[in-house]
Amino acid sequence: MDTSQLLVIVAFALLAFFVLRPLLFGGPRVSATEAQARIKAGTAVLVDVREPGEWPDGVATPASLLPMSDFRGARKQWGGFLRNNKDKELILYCASGMRSGSIAGALKKEGYKVANLGGFGGWAGAGLPVRKP
Repeated sequence: MDTSQLLVIVAFALLAFFVLRPLLFGGPRVSATEAQARIKAGTAVLVDVREPGEWPDGVATPASLLPMSDFRGARKQWGGFLRNNKDKELILYCASGMRSGSIAGALKKEGYKVANLGGFGGWAGAGLPVRKP
């Protein structure tokens, strides 16, 4: 095996890891329309885990805005939210699905029911309601 073949294999492995990681560690993926149905039924809540600087471009109307930095830090915002929603499914999204998958995986280990919506574009692209925070 030459160097170029090894580089292709390594690149493919890294790509596969980053694509599959949210699926393997972040709970099941859910479509935007399925997320909306669960939220309307009262069985789930939607969480935008992007950082505040990403929100001005728009957020899903029913989403709670809880940044990943707070989740990884003191959980000042996340703490009360988790206590108040312990019996609901937490459907998370970010820009691409990577951060939401990472947080979903951590929450799953803590015993929460979670799903990963993926990126905000999936919600907006489905024509679902969006607001400016």
